[in-house]
Amino acid sequence: MKRYLLLAAILLAGVTVFLLSSLAETPAAANAFEYATIRWDGRDNTCVFLPNGNVDFVGAKLKAVKRPERVDERAFYMNVVMNSLGRDGFEFAGMSNDQNIIVMKRPFRQTIR
Repeated sequence: MKRYLLLAAILLAGVTVFLLSSLAETPAAANAFEYATIRWDGRDNTCVFLPNGNVDFVGAKLKAVKRPERVDERAFYMNVVMNSLGRDGFEFAGMSNDQNIIVMKRPFRQTIR
């Protein structure tokens, strides 16, 4: 009888802990992201839409990067811009069907540049 009571108490404690942990609210900031969008329109007109509403035309920066021969221009320069955003904490989030728009995301930060 004592064994069943002990087993029931342990089971009840386990269920209680599970329910309390599953019902606990997660902070809204933990699930919030901010996004940056890269739009390819040729090397000279490529731009990045930043979370703070600014648009960064990166064509001048891309001119400084030498593209190897026989490498696709769009893929190479989009990769350069993605790596630049990656250094700022962004990660790949999605791409348009025509592959001219790439969306990057990072956890929301209180101070937006």
